[in-house]
Amino acid sequence: MQLDIAILPGDYIGPEVMDAALPVLEAVLKRGGHSLNYSVHPVGGAGIDASGKALPDATLEACRAADAILFGSVGGPKWEHLPPAEQPERAALLPLRKHFKLFANIRPGYLPKALADASPIRTERIANGIDMVCIRELTGGLYFGEKRTTELPSGDIEAVDTMIYRKSEIERITDVAIATARARGKRLLSVDKANVLECSVLWRKTVAARVAATAPDIALSHMYVDAAAMQLVRAPASFDVLLTENMFGDILSDEMAVVCGSLGMLSSASLGDVKNSHALPFGLYEPAGGSAPDIAGKGIANPCAQILSAALMLRHSFGLNTEADVLENAVKKAVADGFRTVDIAFGGKSVGTQEMANAVLARTSL
Repeated sequence: MQLDIAILPGDYIGPEVMDAALPVLEAVLKRGGHSLNYSVHPVGGAGIDASGKALPDATLEACRAADAILFGSVGGPKWEHLPPAEQPERAALLPLRKHFKLFANIRPGYLPKALADASPIRTERIANGIDMVCIRELTGGLYFGEKRTTELPSGDIEAVDTMIYRKSEIERITDVAIATARARGKRLLSVDKANVLECSVLWRKTVAARVAATAPDIALSHMYVDAAAMQLVRAPASFDVLLTENMFGDILSDEMAVVCGSLGMLSSASLGDVKNSHALPFGLYEPAGGSAPDIAGKGIANPCAQILSAALMLRHSFGLNTEADVLENAVKKAVADGFRTVDIAFGGKSVGTQEMANAVLARTSL
């Protein structure tokens, strides 16, 4: 199989971890008899510097021609003086999500036993590690509803953000969560605020009806978002698959990332209805962390999240589950064998970006 992908490294540590991850991806594909065809394009601050736009037209066109996007990270202090609508995060990622209708965000939260000390949670509560997935609806809710700011006759200022969800949108993301739960422990927790919000009332009713009608083998439970936030700290190992609307998922998945110790280990996938040339979901795959300007150029950034994002790409957009397993297991083996970048070294001996990637690469053939 030939994999045609668009590489968008982004800003600060984005290019560093991308450069470290690509040889690992290429080696695994070559060993499996596949080839990687890719082109590299500016996005975010790099896009602004190159052409005045966070998402240059040529970059968007390259994404259209590809089967998937492997994304780095964007933004940073260099562009913070720009109006909010023109800043890299808002002017690059949101248009990409909208253009490709990337409605489903899959964000694994994984903490192996070997890294239990990296979590702020007491070790006895996560003695066996953490392994959960957050399925977040990505194109609805407050972030995409009507927004306005109005000066009232009294001189006061009123700001309005509108939350809208349709039954069809909720059913669509529920189907993704069902498929995820079915491939794991067949447990699904739907998170809402149905005691306050009309959107959440519809959310809970729709999720319950969809699971009952299409997935009676899945054990479904419900939890209010505030209770879920507390339980993620109190008993993170009890979670398996979480299903959330957009804003709740944004917040809870970040909390999940902190509980799991380091953003440098966490990947994500954003999938849409659009099918690629392999009749599989077109997706954007990126590390869960940011561009980390404070460590850029020092060669110490953790490449594992970028490698694991590539594994998600192989699994979801190309159906290469064996190769995805090889990448994921190689990361686990490298960590278990004591290789640590500074973010997961607990103050002990650490290795640099390239050495960590080399350690993962060496374990893809084990």
